[in-house]
Formats: sequence, structure tokens, C-alpha cells
Amino acid sequence: MDASARSAAMSGSSSAVAESNSSVLFFNPALLSPLADRRLSFSYLNHVSDINAGWLSYARHVDSLGTLAVGLRYLSFGSFDERDQQGVKTGTFGASDVAFSVGGSRSWRTNWTYGAALHLTRSSIAANAASASTIDAGVAYINPNSRSSFSASINSLGVVLSSVGERSDKLPLDVRLGFTQKLAYLPLLISITGYRLHKLDGGQEGNSSFASVLNHVKLAGEFQFSKAFQVRFGYDRRRHEDLKVKTRLDMAGFSTGVGIVIANIGFDYSFNSWSSLGALHRFSIVSKL
Repeated sequence: MDASARSAAMSGSSSAVAESNSSVLFFNPALLSPLADRRLSFSYLNHVSDINAGWLSYARHVDSLGTLAVGLRYLSFGSFDERDQQGVKTGTFGASDVAFSVGGSRSWRTNWTYGAALHLTRSSIAANAASASTIDAGVAYINPNSRSSFSASINSLGVVLSSVGERSDKLPLDVRLGFTQKLAYLPLLISITGYRLHKLDGGQEGNSSFASVLNHVKLAGEFQFSKAFQVRFGYDRRRHEDLKVKTRLDMAGFSTGVGIVIANIGFDYSFNSWSSLGALHRFSIVSKL
């Protein structure tokens, strides 16, 4: 799940998007920069049904160490009826996930940074729980002269500490490559992210070779009209294919959003279409403490 409204508005194509935001800790810690110093970021998502999620992160820059950050993620699935084998209600129970993260980045040579983050995750349902320990690691190259950036990362590499039931859980390993380019004569940032590159499954059966490649690519753009106002959009073909129900004009997989900065406080909003299931509205606030 996207950790910020900016990333969600760009359909998750943000693994190489440099920004002064501590929330990059959750998808590529190499993007943590001194610009994120003392930046507190909070995001909230009211998902479908009773599902709610939140992200909180904070960063500090230390000259001798680099840029460090801590973060907390929470996902609640709401309340469920508990019933016996005859279908008689005996009570209610809940299910939730929570993850604590800590990471950092350092500069390396000219325009290069590298970073890593450790995540401790716990999933619970009723009285049962599972836990895992994972790491993300990445590198980023940002060239202000050419207005371009490149990144590579591996996410969710680790071990399952405990599972619910007898079946051992598997971690959602993800290898990503990202590229951005800001146009010279238009205030537009173009972003391309390749994801799940370690497992090129191509998506649905019967896809052409070109369609199979697109199922591992997210496309996005951001009109940067000023430092105080941006308009974003994105497209995720795999999500479109998985969620669409209409034969034409189904907006599943498309996203858009805006960013506004007022008095050094950033407000971001994103809209993600889930076809007939509805839409996801996400809000983020970034402030310097």
C-alpha cells in the first residue's frame, strides 16, 4: 500500500521520486535526504468497507551518520462476527497489522545515495498472531543538471518469525527499478517504475508480450506548477486488469491528486479508482518540526 498521498496519486510510481519527505522510508530508504530533516509525515486512508490505514514517519539528518528516519504503519480490518459451527453468533473479533520501521541513508560519491530500512511486522486476527522481520535496501542516483534520477531497490527481504496456523507465510518480495525525468520546457515530471521484476509472471493468461511487460510497469506524471502547487496522475495496468468490471471506460488503475503547501505545511490528496468497488481517498500532511 502506498505510504503517502503523493505516491498514491502517482499509482505507486515513486521509487525514484526525490522529495523532502520522511515517508520515502517505506518504499526506498535511499531517497532519504538532508531535505527531510525534522520532517514529520502523516497519511490516512479510509479503504473499502471498514478497513482503515495510517502511516507516520519522522526524519533527522546527522552530519556524521546521514539521514535517519523512524516510522509506524497500521492497518485495521474492522470488526467481524464470531460464530460457532452452527452459525450462532458468539461474539466479535478484530484483525489488524502493525509495523515499526527504522532506517537511514548516506551519500556516496557525486549524486549517489544508498540506504536501508529494518521493518518489524505483526499481524493479528482474534487471539492469533504472526510476525516477520524484513529489510529494504536501495541505491539512488539524482542528477540535478539533467533533471533526472534513477533508483534500484529490493523490498521485503527477510524471515517469517511466526505464522497463523500450520501453513508458513511468505513475504511479498519485490525488486524495483525507477526512473524520473523533469522536462526542460514544461513543468512536468515523468516517472516510470518497474516492480516485481524478480517474478515476471506477466499477469493474466493470454496476455501478449507487450501487455506482460506493462503488467510490471507503473506510469505517472506530476505537473509542478510551483513549489506550492502540483497536480499528479498515474496508471497501473495490472491493477486495472485485476479490478475492471466494465468493457469500456473503466477507470480502475487510474489515479490523480494534488499537492498544496501553505505556510511550510504540505497537504496532499489522492484519488484511486477501484471500478465498481468504489474509490480510495487518501490524505497526507507533512510539516517541519
